[in-house]
Amino acid sequence: MEQTVGAVLKSFTSEPMTDILAWAHDTLKENDTLSFEVLNPDFGRGHYAGETITVHKTSYLYRSYKAWSDLGELLFCRMLTPKPVSEHTVQITYEKLDLSDSFHHSEAKEEKYGTASRFAVIHKNEEPAFLSAYLRALQSVKVKEKKRILNLGINTGDEFDLIRQMFPHEEYMNLELMGIDHSESAISVARERFTEGNATFYVHDINDIASLGLGKFDLIITIGTLQSSGIEFKPFFMKLVQEYLSAEGAMIIGFPNCRWMGGEMIYGAKAPNYPYSEMSILVKDIYYCKKYLQQKKFRVTLTGKDYLFLTGTKLI
Repeated sequence: MEQTVGAVLKSFTSEPMTDILAWAHDTLKENDTLSFEVLNPDFGRGHYAGETITVHKTSYLYRSYKAWSDLGELLFCRMLTPKPVSEHTVQITYEKLDLSDSFHHSEAKEEKYGTASRFAVIHKNEEPAFLSAYLRALQSVKVKEKKRILNLGINTGDEFDLIRQMFPHEEYMNLELMGIDHSESAISVARERFTEGNATFYVHDINDIASLGLGKFDLIITIGTLQSSGIEFKPFFMKLVQEYLSAEGAMIIGFPNCRWMGGEMIYGAKAPNYPYSEMSILVKDIYYCKKYLQQKKFRVTLTGKDYLFLTGTKLI
């Protein structure tokens, strides 16, 4: 049920965040929204969370809008547009996310990521946290020096589209792009998006990549694919490095550290049997890839937040 209309607005001044967090948890057990009054963060620009600011003889503990946004995310809520309450305070409102509105809960196999799925409405390139980290990864592997690029789990081609935007048309046409995905509907869209003639897309099980006879690549990109339950992560990763990278080839591996629910990208990977974000498996996989690539004389970087991008470039 929602909060009673006309209820007295909860006000926080110098209460610690532990009190606010406990109150929010309790309130959301029986309400779909919650609202409270706090110091307008614009009045304390440049202060850190927890610094005391006195306004009209009232002491407030400062928190920025980022802090309030982070709190909403931790509560699996979206933060609505703050509303002025007084000259120096605002109303913060959180609205529960619909946690069932997620492609993660789909039981489908081949078309779990197809054009009719909830995954199809996600545009990662429009999320700054993803876009910035992916761009950095592309720059780290010197994508403009590559000629043959393979993407495993390409879906409708967003990752290739960003590469296309980075190149002048003449240079882009010198690239040879290949993408593989098990979703027929997604690959159909990718083929419609890339009609210049330098991109080839396959509807195929990447476990059987050898049957395609693709040769070697200057860059291999795979984001959120190698961790799929149907892939033996370590053997397949080693196979990619040993059999599909050219002598000076590079890799970008994207590890999801988020969940998509109710229209939001929520930080933190969900592990089986845990009701909260638990990253042991994620860290283990990243460490394995990092160590293996370093043994093969690659320079390895790890960047990102909601998606962690591991890059490997051959040491010359």
